[in-house]
Amino acid sequence: MSPHSPEAVPGSSLSAARRTRELAGTAGGPPVDVLVVGLGATGAGAALDAAARGLTVAAIDAHDLAFGTSRWSSKLIHGGLRYLASGQLDVAHESAVERGVLMERTAPHLVHAQPFVLPLTPLVSRPQAALAWAGFRAGDTLRLAARTARATLPAPRRLSAVETRHLAPALRAQGVRGGLLSWDGRLSDDARLVTALARTAAARGARILTRVRALELTGTGARVRDELTGEEGEIRARAVVNATGVWAGGLVDGIRIRPSRGTHLVLRADRLGPLPAGLHIPIPGETNRFVLVLPQGDGRVYVGLTDEPVDGPVPDVPEVPETDIGFLLDVLGSVLDEPVGRADVVGAFAGLRPLLDTAPDGPAGAPPRTSDISRRHAVLTSQDGVVTVVGGKLTTYRRMAEDAVDAAVAARSLTAGPSPTARLPLVGAASPRTLGTLRAPRRLVRRYGTEAVAVHALALRDAALAAPLLPGHPVTGAEALWALRHEGALDASDVLDRRTRIGLVPEDRAAALDAVEALVEGVRAAR
Repeated sequence: MSPHSPEAVPGSSLSAARRTRELAGTAGGPPVDVLVVGLGATGAGAALDAAARGLTVAAIDAHDLAFGTSRWSSKLIHGGLRYLASGQLDVAHESAVERGVLMERTAPHLVHAQPFVLPLTPLVSRPQAALAWAGFRAGDTLRLAARTARATLPAPRRLSAVETRHLAPALRAQGVRGGLLSWDGRLSDDARLVTALARTAAARGARILTRVRALELTGTGARVRDELTGEEGEIRARAVVNATGVWAGGLVDGIRIRPSRGTHLVLRADRLGPLPAGLHIPIPGETNRFVLVLPQGDGRVYVGLTDEPVDGPVPDVPEVPETDIGFLLDVLGSVLDEPVGRADVVGAFAGLRPLLDTAPDGPAGAPPRTSDISRRHAVLTSQDGVVTVVGGKLTTYRRMAEDAVDAAVAARSLTAGPSPTARLPLVGAASPRTLGTLRAPRRLVRRYGTEAVAVHALALRDAALAAPLLPGHPVTGAEALWALRHEGALDASDVLDRRTRIGLVPEDRAAALDAVEALVEGVRAAR
């Protein structure tokens, strides 16, 4: 397909009609080679990995694409610096390699270089600054070891006080003696990455089935329920992969997860003023933890994140405690000229990291801090053959998926070659040169890649679709309609909360709801 063609990638379109058709042929039908449960980044990645090897695949989720942890990240594709500092060299190298894969081969339209400034304020001692600088230099060595081009990720450097204030005008000027500039990978949107993975898998024949809940798993399939109709049935499979993250233990016995909550605040961009770069703000009393300030380019800024253990039942959507909000505001206020108040927080979100609990207890039997638990992933095979993949992080989803499918292939003696996904472009991917020639707004290119032309064409054909869904926010009706026709969105919540992220600000969500529901009804009536 020409990158200028106003069509979706052939076979990749997900819709309500396709879901109904494929669910009818899967539940109670012949067995598939691989059943994947969970459609976050790892699950969608596993569906793509298996389909790309020529296996027949069904992938289900009780809710929507990226409903769980995969939409609540910092939107960063980390190079592994933090893990290098804690001695986890294998995790650090794996992260750097996977960052390069995303930025240079599989998703250069979605993952870009993000500059960060660490301001050297009076709260950062000179030994601390020297340690941070050594870390950034080590991170650049990781980039080199991962063979990621210098053109993809520029080198870190020291900043003068004037340069620091230019890149971070909101900083309190008094006492700033300079800064440290570093670079990392950054997603346009984590939920869009999952959507691209699922659609790329669908283009290779995978059946992507949202609103299908796994009630019971065995090594040969699952008892499932269609959450739209209430009907129950069975999906048979030669191999089963459990990629449900923090919920994995609810489907397979013996999986011990220690969830860690990461909270982010959402601010209006004008509250902090121009932010040409993100900020690393050191957390007092910590040597290797920072609060991140992340400008989004859509009139919003995210401020995160925390790392707190979570006990008890795992909710579908985690609550954001006021203690997390207060902590983030306090750290942010330590470097700003005008501190941000609670009333300036227009939204907040929290995600639960599925950390595999293998760490020994701390002093007096106390559990270890979740910040101390390794981000190394694990692939576990139960006695009846269910393969569970847990741990890890968003950056390494592809390697996690590859390892899970490798285990499933081995456990069930399936005929399949090695994973090709390290060089398999996702829907919308193209070289930076090709992306730069597309006749579409740059904002759309950074979210849709080559398909930006098709999304833009919808707006050009209908003035009503060209209008923003709400004043002051860039998302248009054309993007909502594209989500319903091609990206598997089934209702207004899918559009607002995962395909566009308008819903991160409750006030904005309410303002856009009627317009999106009208589009949903229009698509349903046209079936």
